[in-house]
Amino acid sequence: MKIAKSLAALLSAVIMTIAVAGCSPTSKTEGTGGYIDDSVITTKVKTALLGGKNINSNQITVNTFKGTVQLSGFVRSEAEALAAVKAAKSVVGVRAVENSLLVK
Repeated sequence: MKIAKSLAALLSAVIMTIAVAGCSPTSKTEGTGGYIDDSVITTKVKTALLGGKNINSNQITVNTFKGTVQLSGFVRSEAEALAAVKAAKSVVGVRAVENSLLVK
């Protein structure tokens, strides 16, 4: 009976270790905490774009991965693209901004 309890405890510990390790970040994926942080950054960048003058934020998509924000979509001018990048860089937590905006 003692052996069965010991094996059950060991098996539980192994399963918990695997479960926790599955949530940890790697170089190409985020952990749970990183995902939540990036979601907050994305929301703040979208808010900054909405509040920016001369920025048509309806056609701009924001994606964030490990603090790097990618702006993609369409803008009316190069000045609008620069204003969008500037607004994104002003958000706390943004490490870098990748500008993939296209002028139409």
